[in-house]
Amino acid sequence: MLRFHTAGESHGQGLLAFLSGLPAGLPVDSAYVNRELKRRQGGYGRGGRMKIESDVAQFLSGVRHGRTVGSPIAVLIENRDWENWKEALAVEDNPETRAKYKSLSPPRPGHADLAGCLKFNLRDARYVLERASARETAARVALGALAKLFLKEFGIEVASHVVAVGDVALASGPVPFERILALRDREDMVLNCVDAETEARMKAEVDEAMKARDTVGGTFEVVAHGVPAGLGSCAQWDERLDGQLAQAVMSIQAVKGVEIGTGIENAATFGSKVHDEIGYSRGDARFTRKSNRAGGLEGGITNGEDVVVRGYLKPISTLRQPLESVDLETKEPVRAAYERSDVCVVPAAGVVGEAMAALVLARAFLEKFGGDSLEETRRNFDAYMKQVREF
Repeated sequence: MLRFHTAGESHGQGLLAFLSGLPAGLPVDSAYVNRELKRRQGGYGRGGRMKIESDVAQFLSGVRHGRTVGSPIAVLIENRDWENWKEALAVEDNPETRAKYKSLSPPRPGHADLAGCLKFNLRDARYVLERASARETAARVALGALAKLFLKEFGIEVASHVVAVGDVALASGPVPFERILALRDREDMVLNCVDAETEARMKAEVDEAMKARDTVGGTFEVVAHGVPAGLGSCAQWDERLDGQLAQAVMSIQAVKGVEIGTGIENAATFGSKVHDEIGYSRGDARFTRKSNRAGGLEGGITNGEDVVVRGYLKPISTLRQPLESVDLETKEPVRAAYERSDVCVVPAAGVVGEAMAALVLARAFLEKFGGDSLEETRRNFDAYMKQVREF
């Protein structure tokens, strides 16, 4: 089974990522992995931290001579900002470093600060922030890049685009996958929208939030193209792939809602206008759909259409004009603490969404086709696709 974990804090020595279950023989393009890390750092409205960090994945195990070898993969992403925090967050305890500790109190509304303090019995939120921070997602993106490289071997591509920032939204309707994929070739991500005019209005929305010393959220869409029918299962609740994707995207910091296909719109209309009618192409020897409102999943199983998942991102919680809070010691009302932050992170969240979707799809793929080597997985996959074509 494909499994992954991450470790590390926002201002610690670095981030660690662990991935096990990838078959041996997968070519690993380090430049591609680092390009994905760079994409996560991009987008209009990012804060000062992105000027400090220049994320690079260092493979510590599991990859030799440019290929996976079947053992667990360990990746290190160093935090350059650690140089400014190595005394404030020293591992060893001594009076000198303790005096330089940077507390975070009072707690900030919308963050994990207060809930984490109560859970771990801490009197300030510094240690909670350090792990709850979205900085952790750099580790996920590194592993997601490996999952994407694996899926590409079988003709599956995963990409994202931004469909809304604040009140500004892309016109409704499906977007050709080629237009979404083409966004990766842009040197400047800006707001990662396929329509230039809409993106300009999104940029103005971010500017408005900057002027108001506020933040702005939005919606990103992740699309997986080329996914075969048959991944996931309807047999048990936790085997349903739509549920796994929803959990994966919801786990991204600041995501407060997830949608498969046009699920939200579907809830407000009749079934005759929702369900994707089925056809058959004899020339391609495959079943077809007139639409894809189901987002490529029916009964928790992929149906051969594009898998489409949307993440709804709240405005991030750290504000330059702090909201009301309470001092943890005196319980008196005060203004929340302020830490350096972004104004808009929707494009970056989309990149993290790609990584999470790729990891979930790669796991489902390997659960179905197995294989300790890439060649074995390919044989199993090819035999299944022959079966599907001859159905």
